[in-house]
Amino acid sequence: MATVDDVAAEASVSHGLAYRYFANKDELFSALVMQALQDPSTELQRVLVMPGTPGERLNSVVSGLVNSRRHPEAYQLLDQVLSSESVPDDLREAVRKRGQAVQAMLRQLIVEGQATGEVAAGDPDQLVRAILACVDGLTRWATYYPEHYHQHFPDAAIFLRMLKP
Repeated sequence: MATVDDVAAEASVSHGLAYRYFANKDELFSALVMQALQDPSTELQRVLVMPGTPGERLNSVVSGLVNSRRHPEAYQLLDQVLSSESVPDDLREAVRKRGQAVQAMLRQLIVEGQATGEVAAGDPDQLVRAILACVDGLTRWATYYPEHYHQHFPDAAIFLRMLKP
């Protein structure tokens, strides 16, 4: 298990500088989680009102989700928050809320896209789960098969075909 001293050494900063900003490892971990979360509400609201059809906006969101997994470290951290019993409840709740906000946004765009004929018919909740399961799978793939991760990273168009009517 890494210490604040280990992190300071890896970041090429002094021990004292690390402790100036973080009293202990838990504070550092919390700061990393909050940075990974970066309040998505502004970004999510921007997507919902940006120009374009619901299908075009959904394509933008799904492409962004897929491409963000090219650098999966932040998502691996968030996954650890959800899977570890030692993480404080407030951090776990913050990660859950972010996930719920992303799911709600995807669902809204899917429903709107179904109404315009741009998105496949079907249960929008199942479509959201299918897309998120695939995107989350990329994060796990990076953990289990890092040597093949970037070599075989799928194009976002593959994910988007699942939503086509």
